Amino acid sequence: MIKRFSLITFFITIAGWLAFAQDDTLEKSIKRGEEVYAANCSSCHMPQGEGLEGVYPPMAKTDYLKDQPRAIDIILKGQDGEVTVNGKTYNVAMEAMPNLTDQQIADVLNYVGNTWENKNPQIKPTQVKAQRK
Repeated sequence: MIKRFSLITFFITIAGWLAFAQDDTLEKSIKRGEEVYAANCSSCHMPQGEGLEGVYPPMAKTDYLKDQPRAIDIILKGQDGEVTVNGKTYNVAMEAMPNLTDQQIADVLNYVGNTWENKNPQIKPTQVKAQRK
């Protein structure tokens, strides 16, 4: 009886996980990413992604985020040196955020990459995991 209950519990857990994984739409990722952005990014890049001219680059209306591997690397490894975003130069270091999970990184990049007039393909946690190695 215990063995049967354990097996049923196992299959229900797996089925639930698969349903969640298959139903993880871009819209859901963006919603989760909004919370990650508010907690980790908005103090520099501002609540509406407008940045701070001459100091922190904007996330809004930018093509800088289209390079998905670069965007993932910036969060994983940080960034130092000059960057040009929307025709303006910025030169302030961004600290790495390696404590964010692969899911959180994918979610926040999906949020900034698909909000404020940005439109980018969905980033999956598996892409982040592959780059983290």
